[in-house]
Amino acid sequence: MEFEHDYEIVSFADTNMFKPITIGNITLKHRVVMPPMARMRASFNEYVPNKNWAAIYYEQRSKREGSMIITEAATIAAEAGGYDHAPGIWSEAQISEWKNIIQKIHNNKSYVWMQLISLGRQAGISSLSRDGLPYVSASDKLYMSERAKNDALKYKNTQHGLTIDEIKKYTGYFVTAAENAINAGADGVEIHAAHGYLLGQFQDPISNERTDKYGGSIENRSRFTLEVVDAVTKAVGAKRVGIRFSPYNTYGTMSGSKDPTLLSTFCYIIGELEKRSREGNGLAYIHMTEPLKDDNPVKKDESQYFSDDGEGSNDFVYSIWKGPIIRTGELVTNPRLSMKLLEDDRTLTGYGRYFLSTPDLVDRLEKGIPLNKFRHDLFYAVTAEGYIDYPTYEEAIALNWK
Repeated sequence: MEFEHDYEIVSFADTNMFKPITIGNITLKHRVVMPPMARMRASFNEYVPNKNWAAIYYEQRSKREGSMIITEAATIAAEAGGYDHAPGIWSEAQISEWKNIIQKIHNNKSYVWMQLISLGRQAGISSLSRDGLPYVSASDKLYMSERAKNDALKYKNTQHGLTIDEIKKYTGYFVTAAENAINAGADGVEIHAAHGYLLGQFQDPISNERTDKYGGSIENRSRFTLEVVDAVTKAVGAKRVGIRFSPYNTYGTMSGSKDPTLLSTFCYIIGELEKRSREGNGLAYIHMTEPLKDDNPVKKDESQYFSDDGEGSNDFVYSIWKGPIIRTGELVTNPRLSMKLLEDDRTLTGYGRYFLSTPDLVDRLEKGIPLNKFRHDLFYAVTAEGYIDYPTYEEAIALNWK
């Protein structure tokens, strides 16, 4: 392994990045966020975070006092899953290991929010079928791919649009998962309403053809998300809840900016969250995935910060939502843009893959020190390699990294 030299290295020491900010009930000492990243190392069948490595992984990345760590997505219930090595937050064994992980983070005087997820049609159909669980989404048979359709037919587990009673049940799963996370010691929870998972499948007409109160209009397609928000905030308190959106996302065969009307759905949802905030029930933060695709060439010009298909900006959120905003996505490749985003005093910035590979990322951003290159082939490997073996800068120098 070696240092990353493909992108400009700058120091953020004199920017808002190292200005404290209050998120819900906690005050962070800086604005570098470790965003949720799937690592797929939980125990198969029990879905318990890896007892050998997970606590080490999070402990390594929370050593800078006052950091905000958002965990990898924790599945809210067995039937909301479908990834064999993704952790859950519904069983006592899962909660117990999360307690251990969270304590390690707190021992470093840092803070942890647990992301909560329901996969919907992005679940592994073979895994669901093996476990006798249904393959669900917003609507019947609106498969995200021909492969998914073929698998559903092969396993005789065709896509099923949730009934109204089932929607209520899933809302309850989110509530129980949030309560479990708080009982495990988490400072808060993040509702995963991004990247084409179940809540996103209800938001987007490409995956939602319902004709009841959960489909059709913007208000109806937003209803499930807002009901989950209201139920979770009632259970654990609004200051312990954040939410993530990805308006331009095409992952999971979602519309992105191909549907020019979809952005208005997010404007509506965020507007509803701001209304709740003005009524004294405001969330701790909104987390936005930046619209930049992996295979896009690196652009030095800030105006070229484009979406999955070349358009879009998340700047619209500031004119609606007046609370803290996390911006995450490819900011290492464009540090000048990161600096510009941080000029707004409500902004925090999330660094994903380079936090994965650089345990002392916060220190390096402050000092303008090169980051570690990451091993993409080990992102989801059930190994310690590529998980807990990335060195700090001092360790890398001792290893003669260049």
